[in-house]
Amino acid sequence: MTPAPFTSPLTAPLFGDAEASALLSDHAFIRHMIAVESALAQACAEVGLVGQDAARRVREHLATVQVQPEALGKGMASAGVPVPALVAELGAELGADGSALHWGATSQDIVDCAHVLQWRDVLHLLENRLSRLLYMLHRASDAHAATLMAGRTRSQIATPITLGLRIATWAQPLIALEAELPGLRGQVLRVQFGGASGAASAVGDAATALSDALAQGLDLHPAPAWHGDRTGPQLLGAWLVRLSAALGKMARDLIVSGRSEIAEMRAGSGGGSSTMPQKSNPVAAEALVTLAQYSASLHPLLAQAAQPLEERDGAVWALEWLALPQMALCAGTGLRHAADLLDSFVTDTARMAAQLETAQGAIMAETASFALARHMSRAEATAHVTRALGQARAQDQTLADVLRLDPNLGRLEDWTYCLDPQRVLPAAEAMRQRILRRRTPAG
Repeated sequence: MTPAPFTSPLTAPLFGDAEASALLSDHAFIRHMIAVESALAQACAEVGLVGQDAARRVREHLATVQVQPEALGKGMASAGVPVPALVAELGAELGADGSALHWGATSQDIVDCAHVLQWRDVLHLLENRLSRLLYMLHRASDAHAATLMAGRTRSQIATPITLGLRIATWAQPLIALEAELPGLRGQVLRVQFGGASGAASAVGDAATALSDALAQGLDLHPAPAWHGDRTGPQLLGAWLVRLSAALGKMARDLIVSGRSEIAEMRAGSGGGSSTMPQKSNPVAAEALVTLAQYSASLHPLLAQAAQPLEERDGAVWALEWLALPQMALCAGTGLRHAADLLDSFVTDTARMAAQLETAQGAIMAETASFALARHMSRAEATAHVTRALGQARAQDQTLADVLRLDPNLGRLEDWTYCLDPQRVLPAAEAMRQRILRRRTPAG
């Protein structure tokens, strides 16, 4: 199978995302490095380190220059970073004005700032998709606010809930992730300027002013050098892996709910089997689970990248380059698949209703226990309900009928009313509304 599943013509239609890939491409990264060099020349002019005219000519020239990835590959292999080769390419283009280029910076300053600019673009894309997905989830939850279904815990039927509440729980972690975006941007979108060893000593007293001017030119948050503090990449990775995990949870629910013997809901166009004509496999939902688990497997690399040796460390730094783009693609592709799944989401409410009646109404056993606990101890109430369930199964009656006909228990409650699954609607709706009301879109 391909070593590049996100961009391979074979696998990208399932696992890839063209828009996110373009933002994370070699060409995009090189454009951002050039933008950083251009902004750095301007910042140096503002603090008096280079001439204004030279900086202006640098900016004008770099606004149109294009450098191909192939031109930097050999230099990347030699230096471990593409910046020295890039500076050489740009310097050759600029001639005498090249002396205004790359003043006081180290390669990591350029690479980290360029990555931050990429992360900004990616977060913008993900935020727009997340906002649309949350709108779709809210709409679907509203549509099924009164659709009763069997809630399941640890794979077993538990108590009645509504499909609207189930969908709201899919939205719940996504709502939190959207709300975190402003704070995440504040931590991630920070300028990097520390020079060779983090003290920016090459520019002396101008270091802070230069760094702040660079931040302004790139529209990033001012910050001290963070060569050895990888908090930003770690926070970004944590946000991305949580996003993929939330989408994976929704997908897992859809997979199990669409099983042939359950078939309460389904989403996606499905995929056929090579040998079984009757099958319609949950391909998109399965891909979401795969992407979530792959993203989770990459996350520990960021913890290792956050342990650089001394002032700068080329070995663990590169782990961020391997992990973060893949995690971002998992999130971008996941959001795309999730929206497609909701677009095709259909339910079988008759099958949902039938599950409420299975096992002689055992789904209401908890309600019966709490109702009896108003009249006796909890232990006694539980024992009575357990015996009543056994009798209901043996005599093919409902739990409500057994309790209603019991000479000692029948008079304690209106069991037909008490054990009507419809009675869960107010509680389920209150919880559903409580979840959805927490959404305050970021920005």
